[in-house]
Amino acid sequence: MLILGLETSCDETGVALYDTEKGLLSHALYSQVDVHAEYGGVVPELASRDHVRKTLPLVEQVLSDAQCGPQAIEGVAYTAGPGLMGALMVGATLARGLARGWGVPALGVHHMEGHLLAPMLEADPPQFPFVALLVSGGHTQLVRVDGIGRYRMLGESLDDAAGEAFDKAAKMLGLPYPGGPHIARLAPEGDPQRFDFPRPMVNRPGLDFSFSGLKTHTLTTIRQLEADGELSDQDRADVARAFEEAVVSTLVIKCRRALEQEHLSRLVMAGGVSANRNLRAQLQKALGARGAQVYYPAMEFCTDNGAMIAYAGAQRLAAGQCDGVEVQVRPRWPMTELPPLTEASGAAG
Repeated sequence: MLILGLETSCDETGVALYDTEKGLLSHALYSQVDVHAEYGGVVPELASRDHVRKTLPLVEQVLSDAQCGPQAIEGVAYTAGPGLMGALMVGATLARGLARGWGVPALGVHHMEGHLLAPMLEADPPQFPFVALLVSGGHTQLVRVDGIGRYRMLGESLDDAAGEAFDKAAKMLGLPYPGGPHIARLAPEGDPQRFDFPRPMVNRPGLDFSFSGLKTHTLTTIRQLEADGELSDQDRADVARAFEEAVVSTLVIKCRRALEQEHLSRLVMAGGVSANRNLRAQLQKALGARGAQVYYPAMEFCTDNGAMIAYAGAQRLAAGQCDGVEVQVRPRWPMTELPPLTEASGAAG
């Protein structure tokens, strides 16, 4: 089954073609980072306008790259939520219009399910069941996954998501938006002995996260440094190092605890923060020592992309799911509300 996937949930426009027999055929991505950087964050209206301008040209590019005509498309998948309302509506409206014009079914896909299933695009995909760490700008969640649509929430952030905390800490340090990659690049230059930031909620039972206290500690440290004069480049690097180590350590501890609690040995990590090389290395080291396997997407599929939506949509469309008459998007949408697939249609592949 050949599926066109559209991703327009926030500030990246992604389009892809996925074939359930041949795999990913083509994909394209346009990032709006430069558009929003001068504002220090995503401006929803600007995001929607850019999706309007970019989505259809990317569809044409993806079809051309795959040497595929519209008549070969058997379904259209699009991100229906969570995300920005206007951005979601752009993708949903175009997807539904294309599907209607081509006479094929359309299906709204859950954005975080797309992230969760992105490692399935790799040559060695994980087998169910596993624990998933979904870590991005808007979400930090630990989920037990027994199959597509068979999700049980184990823990989540009670305030800022990890990616959001990275962006806020970067802003405090005067680093450009988006802040996560800039902190990751700066952290290796920092002195690991200078600061020791707290690991929030690791000394209490449970698998929930909280990064607001770490954010406050970071701000307090920066203000103390500024009281002695302007922040030096080394000050910034030292704070970045301490902040990143605290977040990474917290995530690793919680992941290890989740695997032990669920008696599982496979962890899937997905979402924008999963591109952090230090996090990947520390998870591999800590969990590998206990015989656990860690899976994550290729770097190009860590951030929002059309390939993950095409894949997730293909699994559900192949199982016979499709949209009703009305176009519906859900800016807030708990992933645990998704219907499960049957064992046959929900197998990874």
